[in-house]
Amino acid sequence: MKHRSTAEPETQIEELSPGEETPSAACSDDSCSCSSASESPFGASGAESADAKAAGRYRDILQLARIFGSVALLGIGFFQGAALPRPGYIAVHLFAYLLVAWPVLRAAARNIVHGRVFDEMFLMTIATLGAFAIGELAEAVAVMLFYSVGEYFQDLAVGRSRRSIAALMDLRPDTARVLAADDNTTQLLPPEQVAVGRIIEVLPGERIPLDGVVVEGESGVDTSALTGESVPRMVGPEDEVSAGYITENGLLRVRVTRPFGESSIARVLELAQHAAERKAPTERFITRFARVYTPIVVAIAAALAILPPLLLPGASFSDWLYRALVVLVISCPCALVVSIPLSYFGGIGGASRRRVLVKGATYLDALSELHTVVFDKTGTLTRGVFTVTAVVPRNGFGAEELLRMAAHAESGSTHPIARAVVASHTGRLDPAAVSELREEKGHGVFARIDGKPVMAGNHRLMHREAVTHSDCEAAGTTVFVAVDGRYAGHIVVSDEIKPEAKEAIRKLKRLGIERVVMLTGDNRRIAETVAEQLGIDEVYAELLPEDKVELLERLQGELPTGRRVAFVGDGINDAPVLMRADLGIAMGGLGSDAAIEAADVVLMDDGVDRVPSAVEVGRRTRAIVRQNIAFTLGAKAVFIALGAAGIAGMWLAVVGDMGVTLLAVLNATRTLRLGGRLGPRAGRDVTRQENR
Repeated sequence: MKHRSTAEPETQIEELSPGEETPSAACSDDSCSCSSASESPFGASGAESADAKAAGRYRDILQLARIFGSVALLGIGFFQGAALPRPGYIAVHLFAYLLVAWPVLRAAARNIVHGRVFDEMFLMTIATLGAFAIGELAEAVAVMLFYSVGEYFQDLAVGRSRRSIAALMDLRPDTARVLAADDNTTQLLPPEQVAVGRIIEVLPGERIPLDGVVVEGESGVDTSALTGESVPRMVGPEDEVSAGYITENGLLRVRVTRPFGESSIARVLELAQHAAERKAPTERFITRFARVYTPIVVAIAAALAILPPLLLPGASFSDWLYRALVVLVISCPCALVVSIPLSYFGGIGGASRRRVLVKGATYLDALSELHTVVFDKTGTLTRGVFTVTAVVPRNGFGAEELLRMAAHAESGSTHPIARAVVASHTGRLDPAAVSELREEKGHGVFARIDGKPVMAGNHRLMHREAVTHSDCEAAGTTVFVAVDGRYAGHIVVSDEIKPEAKEAIRKLKRLGIERVVMLTGDNRRIAETVAEQLGIDEVYAELLPEDKVELLERLQGELPTGRRVAFVGDGINDAPVLMRADLGIAMGGLGSDAAIEAADVVLMDDGVDRVPSAVEVGRRTRAIVRQNIAFTLGAKAVFIALGAAGIAGMWLAVVGDMGVTLLAVLNATRTLRLGGRLGPRAGRDVTRQENR
């Protein structure tokens, strides 16, 4: 296992203070077929604001109206066609065609203008216009209708995933409680309106809205949102605090030192935005396929129309032109444009039943191409809460006696480490046994237990009080205990590793993930211990958010061609690296809002074993997509040969094509059962982190 650190580690965790561009929209051009909601030529289904949601609903209704209107007109043409005059018959089919074909025609024209000619939009356009040219009006409408229905289902699936994820969002502090200078009253203001130098008040459990310096009060603060540091630290007068910290047990008054736009939260979100701008779009498999398939089909049709009249004596140009148009109609990938969006729809649905929300078909493809998976530590591989993991008595003291003394001494403290020590003591606490209890910030606690002087704290306290002790290099946060001036032993308090984490890493390696890496802002010694227990290949510790992005970019540069890297994280500090990764995976249950928004995949119950399940769903979806492509192309080759030979007429070709489509759709529906095939995971208690 490789170990890396960007700085020399501090002895105590409590003191750690880790102090060519590509377009950001993945596959945003209109040439994509089986697209996610925001990428479809028909428009997006998801939205972030009330106006955008209303616009999304309007687009959904309009798209359904187009589909049903086209079906109704196609039915009129089919059942009443004989009674209609020829111009009326043509007008009915033309109107039915334009209702569903207009977005495709517009996308094809736009792509041609931008130099992207040979894609599936172009193929469907010339094929259906060819059908009109040879009088096969109903077939032209049917092709576009199938495509529109497939796109609608894809947009519906992704839109629902995005709405579920958007419901979790509350990205930043909405207000700051500003203290009036004259009468000590408070006023709620947006953070953007608070000037530098003003005093803000932060109540216990609230998020600090702006960077500043504490002028009054003391409290533990949870810094994990920005630093990834697992142990809260105490702050008091003259200590600097950052926007995004969460107070735990005391009221703070803070003098603002930076405007909101320059605060820690704003800088991290800005970093995430810049990372997104550098993120290369993940191309969908069907789009890459269409870039090869379309020019081949067009070339075959053109050769069929031109070469036989020139090379064969007596060959009629009109006859071979008709055959070329038949080939174009047959070659239109109807089975693909229906079955492939449905495959992704099923894959997204199957993943959601495993409580994995995938934000688009693009990311199912990326899941199937992973080479490296990078994990954050706190809240991802560990629970983010603290428990006693070791009680080590010394100098003749027993483990039970050591824990009893420490628990009684820590009983008056609200520090998370103290609470973990008290919670681990199974016996009854006797308040009458405790006297002269006092707490010293940054060192520990003093008390008299059963008349004996007891001190419990960090190694600095032991050195200051001249208590001879050992075990300074114990992994985890260490509480040293001395009774009556004699070293009694130490207690190790650690962030508990999730019980499923080790098996999840093992499953990823069985699935062929070749490199598993951990990045963390936590202490190097603790990070190495966790990585060793879980079987992680490489670990990098004591990192700031920008360090994580830099390391991830280095890992991306070492990837084999065509392979991708995923990052799994949960904190606000993870948002930039989630955006920069080829695939960002966020913990949705306990994960921060910024991480959930930045990620491409969200694990809804924080189970890290959802990651290998998501990889398996992505790979099975890709396998089904490839099966449909191979089957469809084989059938198309047969029908194209029959059409070119003049054996298959238009109706035979269309009926055969519909049969191929039906079989491809039935195969695609197998993805809808992926969640069930993978089976429900055994229940697991998910401990929720306090004050998150």
